[in-house]
Amino acid sequence: MKYNLPKLNSILIAIAFVVIVVGFALMVGLPSGATEYNPDIFSTRRITVGPMISLAGFVLMIVAILWKKK
Repeated sequence: MKYNLPKLNSILIAIAFVVIVVGFALMVGLPSGATEYNPDIFSTRRITVGPMISLAGFVLMIVAILWKKK
């Protein structure tokens, strides 16, 4: 079976996918309910670090798809 993307591109795409999943996992947490307030929803991990890691993963995904061997 022949793929359109070389092996290196496939590896970079897999790494980018893992980085995106890690970024989204960092944004996950317990929500605030109607009866209780959870101040963790405004933590640096959830509103800054997680989205930045996800964005880096999306940029890496674009690079991985467009990467061409010289």
